[in-house]
Amino acid sequence: MIHKLFMTGLLGCIGFWSASAQPRVLGVEELFRLADAHSKSLKVHNLAVDEAIQAIKVAKNDRLPSIEAGLSFSYIGDGWMSDRDFSNGMKADMPHFGNNFAFKATQAVYTGGAVSTGIEMSELQKEMAETELDNDRQNVRFMLVGHYLDLFQLHNQRRVYEKNIEQTRLLIEEIRSAFEQGAALQSDITRYELQLKNLELGLTNVNNRIRILNRQMVTTIGLDIQTEILPDTTLLSAGIDKQSELHWQDARSQAPIMRLADLGVRMSEKQQEMARAGRRPTIGLIAANNFDGPILIEVPPINKNFNYWYVGVNVTYKFDALFKNNKKVKQAKLATLKAQENKRLADEQLSNGINAAYINLEEAYTRLDTKEKNVQLAHENYEVIHSRYLNGLSLVTDMLDASNIQLSSELELANAQIGILYQYFMLKKTIGTL
Repeated sequence: MIHKLFMTGLLGCIGFWSASAQPRVLGVEELFRLADAHSKSLKVHNLAVDEAIQAIKVAKNDRLPSIEAGLSFSYIGDGWMSDRDFSNGMKADMPHFGNNFAFKATQAVYTGGAVSTGIEMSELQKEMAETELDNDRQNVRFMLVGHYLDLFQLHNQRRVYEKNIEQTRLLIEEIRSAFEQGAALQSDITRYELQLKNLELGLTNVNNRIRILNRQMVTTIGLDIQTEILPDTTLLSAGIDKQSELHWQDARSQAPIMRLADLGVRMSEKQQEMARAGRRPTIGLIAANNFDGPILIEVPPINKNFNYWYVGVNVTYKFDALFKNNKKVKQAKLATLKAQENKRLADEQLSNGINAAYINLEEAYTRLDTKEKNVQLAHENYEVIHSRYLNGLSLVTDMLDASNIQLSSELELANAQIGILYQYFMLKKTIGTL
């Protein structure tokens, strides 16, 4: 009794969700478009790109002149004078109001390449941010297409379960008719009623998994939570662009992971240039104007304002860089060697990944052929056993076995069809073209 109440309530909840849901057929391209527009992860990476663009503008500011000005007013206390041995001290009257205005402008002419290298590093960081955005877009799309194919698979499974439930109910009616004629046992009916309950439980499980996946997808792509996503059934018949493994291997250089590895090498090389720039002198132009008062360098002080200006060339060289920056340059060289090794490792792993995905795709095609033949044989077997059972030539256990084999083969066929698409999308994701 409790079991019946539980099943009734669960089926009622599923029925309520189905009634309130808003069905929407969604293709893969539309799924990707919605993900690009609403994915929170992609929004974070888009902001990182905007931040990197702003960083380039900040780095270019180092090419501009530096202009500064200062204005101050002060109170000057009286002075005190004495002999060198601090004897004969006396008070020295001082003008008490002091003022200072200073203006200074500098323009870097040569910085050893530090400014231009800094700008180039900022531009590389922007490229890295854009590539990380592409890589994350591929990850988000693959995650969603995985959910989408799971949903496709579950809808196929639901149709298989519904078909088998309908078939089992018809068979129960046939057995009941045979029972009334004395050609079947009550235990035969009981066994198929148990089979029917197991099928209904399996259908309930599939429906619940559809609801869970549906909720995850609609929240990710920004749809209303009441939307029920229906996979585009034309996806299976559209076919895929099956290429040779060599085609996929040749395209791996443009994969986001390889572009990131290449950018890592270029960034390390720029770090070397920046370290070498620290060993070079800097040359700049300078212009300044000072307006001071009183004139305190005279004794006694002169209570007047004094203005002077100058222009010139400023040359700076850090002699400590001769023995300090060599270590920085060596560190940068080691970082470059490490980045180059990382790039070779990434290429090797990517090549192996493409090879594995391609082999899995070929295996998926072979599996599909096998499963299609299995379904055909399972249907033929079921029809033969069904006919023999109605003629009293086989047992109900034979019917149960035939029915289970038919259900299993149909579910495996549905999985095999989706498996081809999954491996194909895996290949496209691996080279960054999903």
